[in-house]
Amino acid sequence: MDAKSNFQAKDDDVLLTSSVKTGTTWLKAIIPTIMNPKGRKDDGSDDPSLKHHPNELTPSLELGFYKVNPNPDLSHMPSPRLFRTHIPYTSLPESVKTSACKIVYITRESRDPKDTFVSSWHFVNAFIGDQGIDPWPFKNAYGSFCNGVHAAGPFHDHVLGSWRESIKRPEMIYFMRNEDMKKDPKGEVKKLACFLGRPFEKEEEVEKVLWRRGIVGDWKNHFTDEMKGKLEQLTAMKFEGS
Repeated sequence: MDAKSNFQAKDDDVLLTSSVKTGTTWLKAIIPTIMNPKGRKDDGSDDPSLKHHPNELTPSLELGFYKVNPNPDLSHMPSPRLFRTHIPYTSLPESVKTSACKIVYITRESRDPKDTFVSSWHFVNAFIGDQGIDPWPFKNAYGSFCNGVHAAGPFHDHVLGSWRESIKRPEMIYFMRNEDMKKDPKGEVKKLACFLGRPFEKEEEVEKVLWRRGIVGDWKNHFTDEMKGKLEQLTAMKFEGS
C-alpha cells in the first residue's frame, strides 16, 4: 500500500482512524472545529465546518491522496494536518507510529457489532447497486463478516489493535465509542479536546460542535436469533480479557 510506504507523518498531525461504518461522520466535523480556533468565535463566522464538507476538512489518507498518486506532495497542507483512514493500526505507516502525532480511534459498540455489520451491508449494496450488480444477500454477507471478511480487515482485530495500543500509549491514541458520545456529547467532546491539546476555555464553545446521530438497533430488522447468538458468541470470544 502506497500510503504505508510513502506517507511521512508530522508530530502535529491528527489522524481519525476507524473500521468501516462506525460513526466517523460527526468526528470529521468535530475535530477540525476543535483544532481551528477560528471555529470557536462567538459568531461562528470563520467556522470551517460551516463552509466545507466534513470530507474536505478531514480528507481520506488512502482514498483522497494515495489512490490518485502513489507519492503525493503533502507539504503544502497547513499544520496541523488532519487525515482520516480505515487502515488498521498494525498496518499504519511507520512514520505515524514513531512520531508524536495524535490518533483518534472511533468505533460503534465494539462488543455488539451487529449495527456496524448491517450499516456496512447497506453501504455495500448501495454501492454495487449503482454499478448494476445484484444485491449481496444478507446471509452471505453475514457469513463473510463472521469469517473476518470486512472492508477494512477483520472487524474485531481492527478494534483490538487500536484499543491495545491506546492502553500502552494513551498520550498517542484516544479510543472513543460512538455510544458514549451520544450519551454525553459535551463530556466526550471536552475529553477529546484535552487529548488534542486544545481544551475549551468557555462552556459555550462546546455547543458549537456538530455531530450526526446514527441509527442504533437497525440490526433487529435483519438478524435471526441464530445469527444474533453466533455473532455475540464470536465477539465475546474475540474480546475476552479486553
